[in-house]
Amino acid sequence: MLRLNTILLALLIVFALGVVTSQHKARKHFVELQAEKDRAQQMEVEWGQLQLEQSTLALPARVEKMARQLQMQMPQGKQIQFVRIETNKVTP
Repeated sequence: MLRLNTILLALLIVFALGVVTSQHKARKHFVELQAEKDRAQQMEVEWGQLQLEQSTLALPARVEKMARQLQMQMPQGKQIQFVRIETNKVTP
């Protein structure tokens, strides 16, 4: 009987340690998950800011103003050249 109690006590301790270990891992993974969610939220905010900045920088009035500052001019009709790019298509 004493031997059975000792074995059961040892099993109980092993299982208790297993529960503690699994809870610790679960908490650790939860903390990592929360950190990744926070990071994803920050990235979404940054993405929105970048889209706003891009739309501001690409405004036609701003582009035109920068072109004038750089003394750029629209090309004349004879200065415009069209380049046609043909892809090599492989036929079976």
